[in-house]
Amino acid sequence: MSRIAILIVAAGKGERAGLGLPKQYERLAGQPMLRRTVEAFRAFDSTCRIQVVIGPGQQELAAGALGGLNLPSPVLGGATRQESVRLGLEALAKDAPDYVLIHDAARPLISAAVIGAVIAALQAGADGALPMVAASDTLRRKDGDGRWSLVPRENLYRAQTPQGFVYAKIAAAHRTHAREDVTDDVALAELAGMKVQMVEGEEKNIKVTRKEDFALAEKLLSSGDVRTATGYDVHKFKDGDHIWLCGLKIAHTHGLEGHSDADVGLHAITDALLGCIGEGDIGQHFPPTDERWRGAASWKFLDHAAALVAAKGGIINHVDLTIICERPKVGPHREAMRARIAEILKIDTTRVSVKATTTEGLGFTGRREGIAAQAIATVKL
Repeated sequence: MSRIAILIVAAGKGERAGLGLPKQYERLAGQPMLRRTVEAFRAFDSTCRIQVVIGPGQQELAAGALGGLNLPSPVLGGATRQESVRLGLEALAKDAPDYVLIHDAARPLISAAVIGAVIAALQAGADGALPMVAASDTLRRKDGDGRWSLVPRENLYRAQTPQGFVYAKIAAAHRTHAREDVTDDVALAELAGMKVQMVEGEEKNIKVTRKEDFALAEKLLSSGDVRTATGYDVHKFKDGDHIWLCGLKIAHTHGLEGHSDADVGLHAITDALLGCIGEGDIGQHFPPTDERWRGAASWKFLDHAAALVAAKGGIINHVDLTIICERPKVGPHREAMRARIAEILKIDTTRVSVKATTTEGLGFTGRREGIAAQAIATVKL
């Protein structure tokens, strides 16, 4: 079986976007764009080795964007994209793969179909593979006299990434032609005499460069298969002096009884997310008969559900939670709860809603025998 590595180039400053951070670290539909790009490849094949190349001084930004993904430490890039790629390739040399796919971090909408086509071309014997899209617009070139002349668009294509190569050949090409100034890795491969095959790219595989590109990318991300599911959980009170609710430790006259920390809020959201991707319920993943989960922090359950969503290429659009109890009062903790849930799910707080209600003294919650929570989640796949 072929060993494949993914080299994601994220060393640029991203100044054309006109935003506060380098564009690869700006949030796109609630997550840093770099993380979305990495997770697109993870969703294609979770066994692929992924190496990220970042710019000097971006270590803290990268750590925040990639936290919890268990990737190799990012490699520091150079002054140019070409140098950054070469340094990334050298980082792969110790346990060299058969093939390497080199991809721009600013193309977060890469699909499994394009990734698969690039790999298939390499496995069929090509030295390299380049996804391209035929030019569809009328093209004009400004001439020296200031006039605009028509450029026939027949046989004109737009190059995209990932550009895939036989690792040993592209690494040698980068070393041999390090002083050459090229626009992409295919140009350098052709200098080295490598045979590069074109494969079909996709219009949606846009390169997010300007501020308006973020709006377009978010619109493209929001289209597709949107799923909604609910979750519900109940825990009864016991002796104690605090409860865990939405990831927060809150002082109270009682505790909550459960095999884990009995966080009804996080349990309900976990079940809602699992429902969106058809992965059963929390009890299947963390059985109450398993001593490993006795007293466990419920944020681990929610983090697991979010990871399963990401592994399927899903995007958490929104979660809405209603806590049903007489006491404790939720209002004073609401914003901290939203922030904690957003932190665990790695989404923006604007995508998290926490509400509370009572049952006007009716039922077990009205008698203050326990707490209930119900959640609804929306995931785009």
